[in-house]
Formats: sequence, C-alpha cells, structure tokens
Amino acid sequence: MRMLQTAPDAPRYILDDMVEDVLERLSFLRHRPERALVIGDWTGSLAQALGAQGAKVTATTPEDGFDEETPFPWGNFDFIASLGTLDSVNDLPGALIHLREALAPGGLMIASFTAAGSLPALRAAMLAADAERPSPRLHPQVDVRAGGQLLQRAGFTDPVVDCRSLSVRFPTLDRLVQDLRAQGLSNTLQRHGPPLGRAALGRARAAFDLQGDGERVTERFEILTLSGWRRGV
Repeated sequence: MRMLQTAPDAPRYILDDMVEDVLERLSFLRHRPERALVIGDWTGSLAQALGAQGAKVTATTPEDGFDEETPFPWGNFDFIASLGTLDSVNDLPGALIHLREALAPGGLMIASFTAAGSLPALRAAMLAADAERPSPRLHPQVDVRAGGQLLQRAGFTDPVVDCRSLSVRFPTLDRLVQDLRAQGLSNTLQRHGPPLGRAALGRARAAFDLQGDGERVTERFEILTLSGWRRGV
C-alpha cells in the first residue's frame, strides 16, 4: 500500500476524513492528550497534529508488523486512535480489549473504520458479474448496533457509536478498484472469490456504469466510529 501511495495524486480521502473527524472530536471533548498511540495512519498527519499540540506520539501500522489482536507492547496512553484497521481483524472483541488495556485510567479511545453498508455500487456490480454463483468479494463489516455491543463487551465506559456517509464519484469501475487497493480497502478474506474472467468483468463494468448518470457513478463509504473511556482510578 505504501508503494501505491507514492504517487502525487494517490487517493487518501478515507483516511483524511478519519483524521479530521478525530481532531474535531478531541477539540469538542477538550481532551488534550500528553501520550498518544496512533494506529493505521500511514500519512502521519494525525501524529503530526497531536505532536503540534504537545503530545508524545507513538505511531504504528499493521504493515509495520503491529498486531491489534495481541497485547500491546506499550501502555499507559491517555489517548489511542485506531484508523481503518479494525474492520479486517479476526478477533475484534479481543482487539478492543487490548486497546482498552493500553489506556491509562481516564484515557480515551477512538476507532474508525469502514462499516456495513459501504460500497453498494461495487456490491451490485459484483453480483452481476458472478450471476447465479455469487462469490465472497468483500469481507464482513460491522454496523452501529454491533459496534455498541462490542464497546460494552470490551469494558469501555461512556461508549459512543456513530456512523457517517462519505460519497465519492468515479468515472469507471476500474478507477474505484484502483482507489480501494491504494487505500488498503480491498478484500482481505483468506478465501475470497476466484478472479473475474473477461465475460464476468464485462458484466461488472456494465452493471457499474448503469448506476451512474452517464459520466460518473456515486459510491458510498459508511465510516463507523467507536469511542470510549477507560474507567479512572
């Protein structure tokens, strides 16, 4: 993914939206962290913004070998942000527990990732491509209700869950797929569907184009944000 992000016009709109949202939430809550952990921000923009506010920031990504499904090698953070990674872990309840355990008492966690309901145009195109034998083209995603249950199960206090839509217009199916790959949003299933043949790809492109206005197709990303605190002493 980092190699795909080296181009000057590389798409970053999903992560940029998440970073902006995190900073707005921190400002609204008047929470100025002194020691922060940022997971998944390969642009470095959130770490830079927090550092400018005086925070000591530890930044990492799954690409660096960081595993959210195991106990973290660090702890005692008063703020943790996880961006765009939790939707693809195998043990989401466990990952949330590890996030809470890495917080200091009174610390805040904000996690954002793409959620259920995302990519309806792509889903419709893939169903058309696979015809009567649909294959798993997208990994399962979490909705608002499940997000709230997960936060409670992980032991966060004052949990807050919300979802917002981000709409992006694409000229072709191929450009959408290119953007998804560049942002690490493609299928992460170990056993995913077989590659599309020429005929199936033609059906997918045609079905995608039919959802547009003759020039572009509007695709929708649902971004789920989970936030909660670790109980103070």
